[in-house]
Amino acid sequence: MGEPVSRTKRAVASPEIERLVSLLAKLPGMGPRSARRAALHLLRKRETLMQPLGEALGDAALKIKQCSQCGNLDTMDPCAICIDPSRDPTILCVVVDVSDVWALERSGAFSGHYHILGGVLSALDGIRPEDLRIGGLLARVGLGQIREVVLALAATVEGQTTAHYLADLLADSGVKTTRLAQGVPMGGELDHLDDGTLLAALKARRTV
Repeated sequence: MGEPVSRTKRAVASPEIERLVSLLAKLPGMGPRSARRAALHLLRKRETLMQPLGEALGDAALKIKQCSQCGNLDTMDPCAICIDPSRDPTILCVVVDVSDVWALERSGAFSGHYHILGGVLSALDGIRPEDLRIGGLLARVGLGQIREVVLALAATVEGQTTAHYLADLLADSGVKTTRLAQGVPMGGELDHLDDGTLLAALKARRTV
């Protein structure tokens, strides 16, 4: 028998394509295979999709900033929601991420202001109160304008732990503290719920 044939692994695509695939694979829900399919689709549609997408990404990277007041993403600071005179500044809805703001805005059920925590308390992941935007929340409540804080956190163990922690901090503030009630299933994330479910949950909120 002869010597075993040594197989050298060859590059499937150019370094530029491999870099594109590698970056796409870092997106949530995108694995290596789906990233390659997305890259191939972009390359086939470079004039109608890839080039406009590149321009949009460049504009977003340069212009989008975090609102120093609520934590939302916008081209202005404060963001459009915070400066909207038609919204009720006395009701503050506390959410985990920007995607939760988008979900609630799609429902059209909330017309107050928001405060984005940037995460939830998690001993397993090492996320502590000082890692979240809790200090900013307490500072906003301390100004005396807010009469109700809605804790719109996910019905997960971490979400409920965070909600209880915030309720305790706000207990002596004199501000009414409420939580989303019916319509939000255990383990459910706000961004995955339909508009009707969000509407029912906001209308049925209760005092903590």
